[in-house]
This record gives sequence, C-alpha cells and structure tokens, in this order.
Amino acid sequence: MNLSEISCLLFVPGNRPERFEKARTASPEGIVIDLEDAVAPADKAAARAAACAYLAAAQAGPPIFVRINPLGARPALDDLGALADGALSPAGLFLAKVETARDVEIVRSHLASPLPLLVAIETAAGMANAAEIARELGPNDALGFGGADFAADLGAAFSWEALYPGRGALVQAAATGRVGCFDVPCLDIANGDALVTETRRVRALGFTGKLAIHPAQVEPIRGAFRPSEEEIGRARRVVEALDAAGGRAVSLDGKMVDAPVAQSARRTLARAHTAGLI
Repeated sequence: MNLSEISCLLFVPGNRPERFEKARTASPEGIVIDLEDAVAPADKAAARAAACAYLAAAQAGPPIFVRINPLGARPALDDLGALADGALSPAGLFLAKVETARDVEIVRSHLASPLPLLVAIETAAGMANAAEIARELGPNDALGFGGADFAADLGAAFSWEALYPGRGALVQAAATGRVGCFDVPCLDIANGDALVTETRRVRALGFTGKLAIHPAQVEPIRGAFRPSEEEIGRARRVVEALDAAGGRAVSLDGKMVDAPVAQSARRTLARAHTAGLI
C-alpha cells in the first residue's frame, strides 16, 4: 500500500471501539485508530486493548492504521509491544510528534515486518529535521502535518495564514524523500465549505491527502482531491503536445508547455487513474 495514493484517512478515538466499524464504513480509503491525543492517560491501556482486539477480528475492508503515542514515554513502548505482533497486521502505523530520523529507525526496529509509516511533524524541532526524516522513509510512507500542535509550539494562531509557511515547508520536505504528505484535519466540522476550500488549497500546495476527524468530512476531502474532467482533459493535451514535439517546449493554448508542466500533468493523470476516473 502506497500512502501517497490515499487522499483521506479518518481518525477514530481508540477508547470508542463502538465507532471503529462505523468509521471504517464511512472511510473507504482507511481509518486511523487513535491511541494518542484522543485518549486520556487513564484510558490508554483500554484503548490499546480495544484496538488490538479489533485488528485481530477485523474482516476484509478498508485499511486500518493505528496512531501510537510519541516515543520517549511508556505508552509508546506499550503500543509498539502490542502492535509488533505480526498476527495483528495493521495496514500501517501513524507516528506522533516525530522530531528526528532516529525516531523512525527506532519504530522500525520494533516491527516484525515492514509497515507503511505516516510520520507526523508537529513541532518546530521536527520541522527543522523534516527533510532528513523524509529521506529516512520508504516509498510507501508519508509525512503528516500536525498543525494544531505545531501552532502551539510556535505560539502561532491556528489559521491558514499562520500555518502557510509550515505547510509549504512540509511539502518541500516530503518532496526530498519522494513521499506523500497529509494535511492536518479541518477542525471546523460544521463548515463544509471551509473544508472544501482548505482542501483545494492544500492540494494546490502539493499535499497528497488530508486527515479527517468526522465521517462527514471524508467525501468532501476525497472529492476535492479528485481531478475534474477539465483538469484531466488539460493534462492529456499537455502530455500529448509535448510528446508530439519530441519533448521540446511547445505552445498550447497560448501558454508554454515544457517538461516540468508535463510532469505535473502526468501526476494529475496518475491521481485520476487511482481514483478510477480514467
């Protein structure tokens, strides 16, 4: 499984096992059972046990990821100890508050077999090392933007303007490792228009997916990441024009088309293919 081909993952609190199956039904690309922020310290053990029980009994369907607690604390070691059992087979792990490439190495050393990793950058220290962290990742892994924690660490507002530099830095870091990147969830659950606008903006920045915290957010996010018919048609014409010109720059509809433009067009077509649109 390649995380860069997934446009939306839905969080579900680890201490609410009655919601696991409902979340999985609502999110065809996958869910993330959260053992970290959504779970109070006193409930960590019960949430971990519930996640493991669900993984052991889960039927075929959308992939199940698990967000473990940050490294350096006992809950993270307990999470890894429980999930390292190859028999449970989560689709992948979501790593919270990663600050160094060494954090990724430590997690991998605890796994019986390789798993896709979604690595969250949530602090200034993590962002400073984000490119190095991305280069430690494999082709199926991805970075994630922990915008709320990042804003808190900086003393910044949790707003589009304040987080714009961080979002851009994360996309650049992901590009150095050739991995996908997920944007922070939109916390304004009741405002569907704001969600779609924000998702389209982060897609334009280069994000490959966005996290969700409510089932109602899943389809708007997926829809915002799907290329439109107009985008697909334009991408096809760009690729065809450059191929016909033997790879040399050419004018199309009064605009120059060269290799970088064609690269973006091919990316659009690849996403359309993944979404089943072509």
